[in-house]
Amino acid sequence: MNDATVSFATGPMWAGFIAFVLAMLALDLFVFGGRKAHRVHVKEAAAWVAVWVSLALIFAALLWWYLNDTQSPEVARTKTLEFLAGYLIEQSLSVDNMFVFVMIFTYFAVPPELQRRVLLYGVLGAIVMRAGMILAGVWLVQQFAWILYVFGAFLVITGIKMLIFAEAEPDLEKNPLLRWLRGHLRITPEFRGEKFFVRQNGLLWATPMFLVLALIEASDLVFAVDSIPAIFAVTTDPFIVFTSNIFAIMGLRALYFLLADMAERFHLLKYGLAIVLVFIGGKMLAMPWFHMPIQWSLAIVASIILASVVASFTLPKSRQPATSGEKP
Repeated sequence: MNDATVSFATGPMWAGFIAFVLAMLALDLFVFGGRKAHRVHVKEAAAWVAVWVSLALIFAALLWWYLNDTQSPEVARTKTLEFLAGYLIEQSLSVDNMFVFVMIFTYFAVPPELQRRVLLYGVLGAIVMRAGMILAGVWLVQQFAWILYVFGAFLVITGIKMLIFAEAEPDLEKNPLLRWLRGHLRITPEFRGEKFFVRQNGLLWATPMFLVLALIEASDLVFAVDSIPAIFAVTTDPFIVFTSNIFAIMGLRALYFLLADMAERFHLLKYGLAIVLVFIGGKMLAMPWFHMPIQWSLAIVASIILASVVASFTLPKSRQPATSGEKP
């Protein structure tokens, strides 16, 4: 690791980025129809994916310009590459969320026009959880430098488990959170639009949409446990960690609507993501003996993801019998 956990970012930079995120969320809710149920079509999703990727690249360019002007060309180059590598890693790992979202929406038979808003709340929850976990991770690294090796070992083990169980389909019927919610809440048999709770005969009832939201938030938490340690292999600068995570999360919803119908086509992507985790974890474990330049890490991660996507489209997936779960 070649940087300290002390960030170059000033208070106004943190405040400005958080204000930017809040402004984009407000635009989504109040200007671009985030509060109205509607089906997101491919063209709309593609436009938003392009917007978020463009914003991330503009942010990287502004970051380089600021650091080149205030510090040095070498610092500007290093930090910009760290951001780009972190963004690529987080965006790649967040794609795994997409497969889980597809599974959850399919299991509950959520109408397409009701999916957009629940994912927006999922994004809000993910931002809060990521912020808390990033702060905790930075504090741990500051207090215990050896924790990076624990992160590395965790990522290697997680990647190997993903490789072994890549073809396993989770059974939501056995999900402990879902079973607990069903056992402790009154749940309506059908959706009530986008509402999470309704009153019937003076009693408060949860709708299936609340169960969907709970499972999406839980999946965000699980994936954050993988993705936060992964980015510490690239940088421990809290500003870079936070901004790269947030850009990836903010673009995830649009990416879902763009690729959800093609999720089955990316059947080998999980293997690529597993290899990325093993690579990143191994890189962290090898730090005392070998420092890999950030551009190498960026190129290797990009190559692994690209190869898994290309292989998914060129190698057919073996057909398995479909299974169905009980809906609430």
